[in-house]
Amino acid sequence: MNPTLRQADVDDARGIARVHVAAWRAAYRGQLPDDLLDNLSVDARTARWKKLLSDPSGGTRAFVAVDDGEVCGFVAFGRSRDADVDTRSVGEVFAIYVHPYAWRHGIGRALLTIATNELEREGFDEATLWVLETNEPAKRFYESQGWEDDGGRKVDERPNATFREMRYRVALD
Repeated sequence: MNPTLRQADVDDARGIARVHVAAWRAAYRGQLPDDLLDNLSVDARTARWKKLLSDPSGGTRAFVAVDDGEVCGFVAFGRSRDADVDTRSVGEVFAIYVHPYAWRHGIGRALLTIATNELEREGFDEATLWVLETNEPAKRFYESQGWEDDGGRKVDERPNATFREMRYRVALD
């Protein structure tokens, strides 16, 4: 694999949605209810990504990894959404996913590097991201890239699942 990384645009929405759904199903199986994962909709995610990518005032920027004409990974980032941080100096990685067929090829690392470089270029001093407390592979990945658990926790109660997340943070330099 030798993917090209570039800024995402609205035409990438469906490819991003496909990666998003496939990665959730593979990464979160056993951590989230099967019915939630089995009922994820590429069409619904496509609509959401089209909206995010077509509204630059919304503050979400995204990059994609494209291999052989197909999106195989993406990262979305912007100003932190957390109430307990200084949003003038803290950026956030909102989402980073790689299609399971492309795992362990360095794509996630490359996407995370682009996001942190862009956040630094935009003037942020630190970046944060949220990860499921039970997602050991993701936590190991972030820690291998210099991210640390900063003690932030949140619980998102949904009708069919509870998301218990922890916040990771890295200094940008």
